[in-house]
Amino acid sequence: MKSTKLVLRFAVIGALVLALLVPLGMIRGVVHERERYREEAVQRVAEGKAGAQRLLGPVRVVPWTEERQTQETGQDGIQRVVVRTSRGFLLQPPDRLEIEGDLRPSERRIGLFRVPVYSWQARATARFAPFDLPVEPGRTYGAPYLAVGLSDVRGLVGTPALTVDGRALPLAAGTRALGPSLPGVHAGLAPPADPGGGQLPALREVRLDATIDGTRSLSIVPLADDNRIAIASPWPHPLFGGRFLPNEREVGRDGFRALWTLSALATDAQAQLRRSPEGPIDALQVDLVDPVDVYTQVDRATKYGLLFVVLTFVAFALFELIKRLPIHPLQYLLVGLALAIFFLLLLGLSEHIAFWKAYLLSAAACIGVQCVYLSGVLRSWLRAAGFSAMLTSLYGALYVLLASEHNALLMGSLLLFGILAAIMWITRKVDWYALGSEAR
Repeated sequence: MKSTKLVLRFAVIGALVLALLVPLGMIRGVVHERERYREEAVQRVAEGKAGAQRLLGPVRVVPWTEERQTQETGQDGIQRVVVRTSRGFLLQPPDRLEIEGDLRPSERRIGLFRVPVYSWQARATARFAPFDLPVEPGRTYGAPYLAVGLSDVRGLVGTPALTVDGRALPLAAGTRALGPSLPGVHAGLAPPADPGGGQLPALREVRLDATIDGTRSLSIVPLADDNRIAIASPWPHPLFGGRFLPNEREVGRDGFRALWTLSALATDAQAQLRRSPEGPIDALQVDLVDPVDVYTQVDRATKYGLLFVVLTFVAFALFELIKRLPIHPLQYLLVGLALAIFFLLLLGLSEHIAFWKAYLLSAAACIGVQCVYLSGVLRSWLRAAGFSAMLTSLYGALYVLLASEHNALLMGSLLLFGILAAIMWITRKVDWYALGSEAR
């Protein structure tokens, strides 16, 4: 058929496009590798300073010991009375819990990587109602205590101050009966008047003042019947997560303020703590995020790499066929590699300078080298300038896509539609059979 040469030409170009998937894939692999290195840097900071923090409590804990007599038959067949001892504890969450404090951010550097850390000036005030201790046969209640869970106690700066109704109480390490997997601190309270049962008095004001250091993330468990949690920070790019978003928030260049007001009806935290103090518990969370994550941006950019190659090769093929100017497959390949190397340059530069500057320098370098090269391939500086203008438009469109994360799909779809429409308009009167018979 007359079009055999034309089909073969496009087959070669298609094979080159597939071949360029290899360097593009390798570049994406480098991006993911750098992301892993960054996570390792975060882990090193967490190991040397303090990790992500989760605050739980204060909560009143009442340990108990219970002895029961049972008749058991031994191996010799004789029944004996055996005393079995079991231990447990009762938990009383506060009626009302108010937590507030300023989150003061800073950064730690590990090589090229910057890790956000913080120092939280925490102030917690809780109120406990009188607590009834049920009377059970053989059960004896021990001295109650207040426990405060903190996921990484290395983050405690100095000695926290705990007062109960205006009286300071000394703090000790650990949460005792709540388990070794729930680190924190505790303070002893007066033992019950009757170890066999009765009522513990109300605690009108339990106040905890502490400075807590952490890395990247802070979460708080809304454990009370009525919770009010307020956090303020000069960090301008918070990410609110966990099980609850703030009821009120203000985010600006000078930082953010967030307020949560929650009741026990909206969370299962109390039941979760009673079932398993060491298990997952509902919490609200604030993360200090980097507003321009260069690795995410570069990874998103590389997803458009194949599109760049295809559009450039299509333009070359149309120019070659319409203008009768042969372009060797090796020249296609070199131009494709220059398009791919842009993403590697972008990754390397963005680790040292602002992302937009890295993008501008990488695009200028790649467009410049291709303009010089294409002036020889296309035998005209004017034609090379035309292709360079096309590449400049593509790089500009890609940057707009990266900057408009929420509208990227819509803008990308409109861009592809516009490019396809332009190609169809340009080639609407092309006689492909005639071009196929003349192809060399």
